[in-house]
Amino acid sequence: MSNILVTGAAGFIGMHLCERLLAEGHTVYGVDSVNDYYDPALKRARLARLLGQPGFSFDERDLADPADPAAVALITDGGFDAVVHLAAQAGVRYSIEAPLAYAAANLAAFTHVLEGCRHGRVKHLIFASSSSVYGGNRKLPFCETDPTDHPVSFYAATKKANEGMAHSYAHLFGLPVTGLRFFTVYGPWGRPDMAYYKFAQKIVRGDAIDVYNHGQMRRDFTYIDEIVEGIVRLLPKPPQPNPAFDPLHPRSGTSWAPYRILNIGGNNPVPLMDFISTLEKHLGVTAAKNFLPMQDGDVQETYADTTALEAAVGPIARISLDQGLGNFVGWFKGYYGV
Repeated sequence: MSNILVTGAAGFIGMHLCERLLAEGHTVYGVDSVNDYYDPALKRARLARLLGQPGFSFDERDLADPADPAAVALITDGGFDAVVHLAAQAGVRYSIEAPLAYAAANLAAFTHVLEGCRHGRVKHLIFASSSSVYGGNRKLPFCETDPTDHPVSFYAATKKANEGMAHSYAHLFGLPVTGLRFFTVYGPWGRPDMAYYKFAQKIVRGDAIDVYNHGQMRRDFTYIDEIVEGIVRLLPKPPQPNPAFDPLHPRSGTSWAPYRILNIGGNNPVPLMDFISTLEKHLGVTAAKNFLPMQDGDVQETYADTTALEAAVGPIARISLDQGLGNFVGWFKGYYGV
């Protein structure tokens, strides 16, 4: 069994991943700042599911804090076999309002993680990137070898920067690094800033929901269990240098260094209006809808090519949207007493 550090352990993906790793007998050290970007009570409730479990330790810490040298020392001296870095400032639209929060949480904190992994001789660092890096691309499905030079939000720009920062450490120090581009993750214990969660909250209150681009959008929704399964399978498989990498014709997502970028998504984009109708079915309510233009920083469609992921870890069982949203609504009603 391994000793694994999970940053963002009080987050949506972090909590589910910690539960799975603990169930498999690993020792897990969780770190999270438990900030107030969204309701800290939800983060505390997630943590309550982990605290007290054998093999779990937790440190409430802001990895971006420049006045806290222990952030790097924590990783350097922790004896971790692997690090899964999920802590970040999320949200496309909030990055338009508060870019400095993203510079701290997504750039400074990641530098501390890279330094800790380098000096701690961590065998595998997995970090969260995002489908947002594809930005203005229109070729579908999105493939890791596609250019990502035109981000349309500052959030996406910080995630693209993370990929470049990780490659530099893989090249300079031989740090094995895997970046995962997540595609619209949903499920129980999810993030309240995500559209499906906001829709559910408004629908049960009887409020109208805002439907952007007049509903003409598609998303590659990915159920939380699929994300966790992918991470767990990748942990014991650090990337190797690609002997076929051609510096005269470089391809994104791979390298002469121990570095790779992988999409992790449902590989099945769903029209937004179909998604809403499925959510309405499980809530038993038809929502009033405000149809609005596209928001700044948003994209019309996402679609993950998951060929590279499946080549690395094999096929991952998919959860249907109907089942996934049913699971989310069941949790949502129980958590809020609806």
